[in-house]
Amino acid sequence: MNRMEAIQHRRSVRSFDGTGLSPEDQQQLLAFAEQQTNPYGLPIHWRLLNAGEHGLSSPVIVGTELYIAGKMRRAPHAEEAFGYSFEQVVLFAETLGFGTTWIAGTMNRAAFERAMELSAGEVMPCVSPLGRPAKRMSLRETMMRKGVKADSRLPFEELFFDASFDKPLTEAAAGPLLAALNAVRLAPSAVNKQPWRCVCREGRVHFYEKRSKGYVSEDGWDLQKVDLGIALCHFELAARECGLKPSFELRDPALPNREQLQYVASWRVE
Repeated sequence: MNRMEAIQHRRSVRSFDGTGLSPEDQQQLLAFAEQQTNPYGLPIHWRLLNAGEHGLSSPVIVGTELYIAGKMRRAPHAEEAFGYSFEQVVLFAETLGFGTTWIAGTMNRAAFERAMELSAGEVMPCVSPLGRPAKRMSLRETMMRKGVKADSRLPFEELFFDASFDKPLTEAAAGPLLAALNAVRLAPSAVNKQPWRCVCREGRVHFYEKRSKGYVSEDGWDLQKVDLGIALCHFELAARECGLKPSFELRDPALPNREQLQYVASWRVE
């Protein structure tokens, strides 16, 4: 399974079969995580955590004791950098046959942060359980997925635009960018809000955040920018697998938009 297949195949998994990961599998996954970089050049420290050893729990997870977590220093673009790097790990786990799900709120955060030995100035944005998916979802998982319409996505023309926000981009007009944009459309996001909007203009794809209320903490941490990092990751991986050559830019094109969307980053595509 390549990364594009992983993007297309993956779903959030909250019910596991209890078999766990072998020490070799754990070592392989952690080694992969430690090798990951992101376009912002911000380092992330990774750990595998055992729930029994550290007193960890999440009310939405059953059938596994293993979690992967990452911590990093607070810095400009830390949210996007974390989302980008963590999604690389999530997709790698998918290629190995392991289930994952992004968890930011439904966990005993204080216990996870103690296990990660979080210090002043550091943040642990999200964690994920790891394990073999159960053959059947729990009732709670089924209801959660139904509640957020986890298997549905916003229409293509609502997410992507041609040159300006005044002109929706159709799939027929997307040309060689179609697969990469569809990979963005498939990206997971908190409560499936899909906060990304993209303008394709003059050989670049500009990513914007459509912010929802309740996702920015009092200290300014923006959880939906983590989602934008995931979307940026999906675009680059899919573009490269399609033979394109994306290069990362932080250059706001200052496009007018009526919804006051916030510019995040761009990919220049050749």
